[in-house]
Amino acid sequence: MRVIIIEEQHQVRLAVQDEGEGIPKEALPFIFDRFFRVNKARSRKDGGMGLGLAIVRQIVEAHGGTIKVESDMGKGTTFWITLPRMLV
Repeated sequence: MRVIIIEEQHQVRLAVQDEGEGIPKEALPFIFDRFFRVNKARSRKDGGMGLGLAIVRQIVEAHGGTIKVESDMGKGTTFWITLPRMLV
């Protein structure tokens, strides 16, 4: 896993990258939906409830940011979080 932080004048961008199996393109529009699981065969016991990314999206948006995902099957996934930069 790799984490990248890019500071810009008015925002901060955070990328979280992995080199896992990737997410199928047909699943990408739904991965931030509550209770969505890419692998329908997995149970709650071994695959979670499908709430993690929905919660992350809510937190990011509550702070005025956005979250996006890019994924290539067999190469991995990158989540991009953009937040407004807080000036003190």
